Amino acid sequence: MTTASPPPRRRHLRLLLAVIGLAGLALCLWQTAQVAREQALQALHDDAENELRLSVAGLTGHLSRHDYLPELLASREAVKRFLATPTRQDPMPLNRLFDRFRATADVSDIYLLDRFGDTLAASNWHRADTFIGQNYRFRRYYQEAMQGRAGRFFGLGVQSQERGYYFSAPIWLDDTAPNARPDGVMVLKVLLHRVEESWAEQDAELLVTDNDGVVFMASRQELRLTAIEPLDEAKLADLHASRRYGDAPLPPTGLRERERRGERTRVVDFTEGPLAGERYLSLTRAMPTFGWDMHILKPLTPVVDAQWLAAALAGGLYGLVALGGGIGWQRRRLRRERERFAERERRTLAQARDELERHVEARTRDLTASNRRLSDEIEERRLAEQRLRETRDELVQAAKLAVLGQLAAGINHELNQPLAAIRAYAENARAFIARSRSEAADANLGQIVELTERMAEISAQLRQFSRKSGDSLTAVSVTSCFDYALRLFQARLGEGDVAVARRWPDDELWVRADPVRLEQVLVNLIGNALQAMAETPAPRLILEIAAEGDRVRLAVADNGPGIAEDRLSRIFEPFYTTKAAGSGLGLGLSISARIIDDLGGRLEVANGAEGGARFTITLPRDAGTDTPASSEERQSHA
Repeated sequence: MTTASPPPRRRHLRLLLAVIGLAGLALCLWQTAQVAREQALQALHDDAENELRLSVAGLTGHLSRHDYLPELLASREAVKRFLATPTRQDPMPLNRLFDRFRATADVSDIYLLDRFGDTLAASNWHRADTFIGQNYRFRRYYQEAMQGRAGRFFGLGVQSQERGYYFSAPIWLDDTAPNARPDGVMVLKVLLHRVEESWAEQDAELLVTDNDGVVFMASRQELRLTAIEPLDEAKLADLHASRRYGDAPLPPTGLRERERRGERTRVVDFTEGPLAGERYLSLTRAMPTFGWDMHILKPLTPVVDAQWLAAALAGGLYGLVALGGGIGWQRRRLRRERERFAERERRTLAQARDELERHVEARTRDLTASNRRLSDEIEERRLAEQRLRETRDELVQAAKLAVLGQLAAGINHELNQPLAAIRAYAENARAFIARSRSEAADANLGQIVELTERMAEISAQLRQFSRKSGDSLTAVSVTSCFDYALRLFQARLGEGDVAVARRWPDDELWVRADPVRLEQVLVNLIGNALQAMAETPAPRLILEIAAEGDRVRLAVADNGPGIAEDRLSRIFEPFYTTKAAGSGLGLGLSISARIIDDLGGRLEVANGAEGGARFTITLPRDAGTDTPASSEERQSHA
């Protein structure tokens, strides 16, 4: 028995319904995938834009915090003094100064160029790849600084071959003339690898390109020193001629645009390299301050996953609806049940979408709040640094006033004795005059005149110590400076029975220095020595002067308890003191070391072989005083 086949019309209807069903399913899947793709791309775009904004702010802050330092160093007197006569001065103090600033500011290198572009001093003077002796007049930061304005430049270092960002500032020895030109350039180099290391923690690829499309910075090492777009031969030759990137071949990254979604937003992939085989959402943000563009590449994996998930949900929903409709033809009750189930599924999808939007909104709020907190912290740090500088200046002034207070106390003691004697001599003179003993009265008045001259001398010593120092260096007699300092401590030396040993040659030695500042340093060292020997049974103060070639060595030593070995390395730090609380601010030796450094010398400390502390000052010897001068001229210099 054979089964009757359905009529041809019914077969055509079934075939048409199947085709319509499959077409509807394909259309539903495609439309759902497109909607899901747009939503996922928008969410990915928002995340990428926030990350890009924070990364731009971080890179800008990392570089901009150093732009003040070249101008600050260019205004230092020691730099200008060295630049005026570089061939007649030792560059080592300037090298060490640059090295200290480099370590404090956490930068790569600091160096000084003359007007011809030659490097005179550098913080890396001790390294094999030192900049000293190199000429950098081809660099744009030198050319901009020589035009009288601050310069900026980025590229590979000629010596180190490390990528860095350069800040420069002109140095003027005389900027009053209408046609004056800078006499030198101060340059600072900042490395960029630390910023790139922080980018590695993000779930994205970050690139920084210059105006030529060269990838100067990247979170992935393989992309550095490549080109976003292939460079023609002329452009490549220009870049090699400028030596910005050395001899790097600058190959193309293989980036290919797949879809443009805005002026600075597009979907891209790579035909070669480490990022090949995957598509990315690319966002670009300009950095006009540096002439750069920062790009962020977010993988489209979340977008593809969202498309597959939406297509699966849509396909399941479509199947359920189709199944419900088919069964509804047969059973009305089952159709209504299926429709309610489909409605529940739609509500679930709507809730999931709403929840996703809430999460995106909450994430956006969190990122905005984080950005605001970061800005507030930056402002708080700036205010804290300003308050720190003001407090430091006040403490330095307080230290100076404390020294003057100690000297005034000693001189007050010196003045009380002559005043008491003057009073006694005056009363005796009155008595002698009443008795008509004019010769005895005249002798008492003579004593009063001598005492007033002594008081005037003591007052002149205090006035000389408190006067302001000059800006220029002159020939200074070392022996006269020691004698002046000892006169200020005459009372304390007499009361404490301190033995003073003077060890210096008969010929007077002269140094190139500022007499006021040198006297202040000697007063501070002698005062510290007397305090250290306060409990010593037989105190002994040793003063030495010796010539060592073109330098003169001054030493102040005592036979006190000395300084502990673990404290010697910190003795010149600001606010560090070994005295009891309330006995000092810990600024005296720090200020003294800075004064000697500004004078082109060096202040060192060590414990003596026979006990006690020994402070040694080394200063340049004044060559112009080899010919004997008159005593009045030497006294005026001292």
